[in-house]
Amino acid sequence: MNKRLLTFIGVIAAFLVVAFFKSSNDEQSQKGIPTVGILQLVTHPALDQIHNGAIAGLKDEGFVNGKNIKIDYQNAQADQSNLKTMAQKFINEHAKVTIGIATPAALSLAKAADGQTPVLMGGITDPVGAGLVKSINKPGGNVSGTSGDSPLQAHLDVIKEVVPKAKTLGIIYTSSDHGGTYHAKKMAKLAESQGFKVKLYTIASTNDMQQVAETMANQVDVVYAPQDNGVASAMKTLVNVTNQNKIPVIPAADTMVKDGGIATIAVSQYQIGYQTGKMAGEVLKGKKTATMPVVSVTKGEPVINLKEAQTLGIDLPDKLVQQAKENGEVIQ
Repeated sequence: MNKRLLTFIGVIAAFLVVAFFKSSNDEQSQKGIPTVGILQLVTHPALDQIHNGAIAGLKDEGFVNGKNIKIDYQNAQADQSNLKTMAQKFINEHAKVTIGIATPAALSLAKAADGQTPVLMGGITDPVGAGLVKSINKPGGNVSGTSGDSPLQAHLDVIKEVVPKAKTLGIIYTSSDHGGTYHAKKMAKLAESQGFKVKLYTIASTNDMQQVAETMANQVDVVYAPQDNGVASAMKTLVNVTNQNKIPVIPAADTMVKDGGIATIAVSQYQIGYQTGKMAGEVLKGKKTATMPVVSVTKGEPVINLKEAQTLGIDLPDKLVQQAKENGEVIQ
């Protein structure tokens, strides 16, 4: 065997030894640092708050990104094909637990997990109706998490206080948004039972908002914008139209008040995410989703937009203003 051949064999052997140890180290790394996959439907303030809250909840359970967990955050930007690909990515990298922010994201994760990898829902409006869990108290499978059902009666009370002479209520929602549809129809029944004439309006996507809002603004006295990802994303477009007609918008979320809504009783999206993150931490510690009841976060705080009220020439009730100053948020 000549010297050149011996050198070649030596190089190959050294390469194999290095590759072996690198592979072993990677495997040890994967075993030691679990991956948490977070899948968010789209970028908008309410969902961003859920994301931030989830990170904080994990931290308070002792799990910090880059320290003892790896957080793989994916944002589908409202693309259904992205949801499917990103959910499968988590499965391929053997994520220990996944978090779905908004119903389509949670559904994609549940489908990819196929009953195996734990899925935590982040603020899903109607988990049972969406087919994510069998029941709120006993999910019974690999999916649990939080529900952010809106305090609809409190929202209707705000409408009565802010626009006491309103008779016709317009409700706008996205036809493909399960949560938005659920809340819109539930609010319609509630409002009709309390004397309102209700008109429902739908958008297929945010591209429809301008046209639908222009039609609605000429037919109603006040608008209710439910917890709906499409409407939340197009909130500024909605308000631009309704302001031209001096029609107030009462939305479901605090972030939607900041985008031009006049007032609401807001359930903290951050707290929903925080609770979801804590539940994910419990799963990492060994708890089973099948025995973790879905946690409903429904307590809300008043949020008012004084600038918007001034724009529309509306004097907000003193009691509501005082409550917002003491226990809620005032947007100047």
